[in-house]
This record gives sequence, structure tokens and C-alpha cells, in this order.
Amino acid sequence: MATTIFHPADKRGHADHGWLNAHHSFSFAGYYDPQKVHFGALRVLNDDIIAGGMGFGRHPHDNMEIITIALEGALAHKDSMGHEQVIYPDDVQVMSAGSGITHSEYNHDPKQPANILQTWIFPNKENVKPRYDQRNFDRAGRLNQLQTIVSPIDREDEGMKIHQDAWMYRATLEAGRSLTLKAHSADHGFYIFLIDGAVNAGGQQLGKRDAVGISDAETVDISSTAQSELLIFEVPV
Repeated sequence: MATTIFHPADKRGHADHGWLNAHHSFSFAGYYDPQKVHFGALRVLNDDIIAGGMGFGRHPHDNMEIITIALEGALAHKDSMGHEQVIYPDDVQVMSAGSGITHSEYNHDPKQPANILQTWIFPNKENVKPRYDQRNFDRAGRLNQLQTIVSPIDREDEGMKIHQDAWMYRATLEAGRSLTLKAHSADHGFYIFLIDGAVNAGGQQLGKRDAVGISDAETVDISSTAQSELLIFEVPV
């Protein structure tokens, strides 16, 4: 029988630093909830609004798979591997921090706010050589279907590669449309984060920024009652 954990949007951790308005789906920085430390290999899902011209100064990471998606605005990235790139909406950035990197992230626009989703996934291999990748994913490729944006490094598919047996998908569902998630392994679960819209996911109603974690289920059905944007994780639990 499936196990379901509902994470309503208004119960997320929240920190407003003026330049940064952040909502945390899992325990992060000054927010701690023992019931929300992680969902399997998914450790962080931060929904950040960054004021114009502001951002995160150079800071370190190691042994984490870091995936960043820009929803609105653009994020300027610079790292110790020599990459200087801007992340725009529909772009996905993947960093395998591995043995250690430093990087900075700033709102590329000096005046308008930027909204990003930053996610961290525990790796299944530590101290790998750090690596960086960034790619734009066509919106048409996720209309009423799953668009694979991240997948295991040993899989030959369209996903950007991470060191974990995990997948990330985006989907845009028109009102009245549906799709079915099928787990790659019996020990995997799904974490479904509704960016916008209204859906029923595995029997749980979700509104904007709500999320549900579902484990012990071979398949999960998702149906929309409004135009909806989803971010979906399949991770070992």
C-alpha cells in the first residue's frame, strides 16, 4: 500500500532576508523540522526569490548533486571550475560538487526579481571530480507528457547526468489531462512539487507550491483540473 506525505505550501520553512525571500520544503539553514529533513535521496528543495542585483557570494559545496531551475528572471553563475554562465527560464543547471567546488549566484537583472528552484540530491558516489552542465529544455517537450531533465549518469537518455539512481521531470498539463508515473525500482519514491495550477496526484489534491511524497507505489496517476506546471523527482527512499 502506498505511503503518502503531504507538504502544503504554507507549511514550508520561510525566511525573508530582504534581498532573499526563501521557502524551504525541507530543513535548511535556520529552518528545522524533524519530519522534513529529506525525502529519500532528495535533501533540499528551495523556492527562492532574489532581489535585483543581489545574490549568494562565493561559497563551497562538496559531495552533493545540485540542480537549479530558473522560473522567472535569470541567474548569473560563476564557479571555481571556470564557468561563467547565465541561467534563464527553461534552462537546467547541474553541478556535481564531488570533491569540492566554490561558486556564486547573483540575479542577472539589476532591478527585477528572479525566482529559482534549487534542489540538492545526495550522491551515490563520493569525492568524484566536480562537473558542470547546463541545458535549455523546450517547453513543447513537456506539454501533457513527462520531460526528463535529470537522470543517472549511467543511463543513455535525454536527462542531464547526476551521480545517483534518480530522475527529475518537468510536465505541463492542460486542464483535464493526465499522466502516469512508473517507478524504475521498487525502492524508489516520487516527490511531486506543483509549481502552479491544480492537480490530483495519487489521490492527494495539490495547489500552487504544494507537494506530496509517495513511496511504496509502482505507479502514480496525476490528473489536472487547471493548467498546471509540475516538477517531479523519482529518488531512492
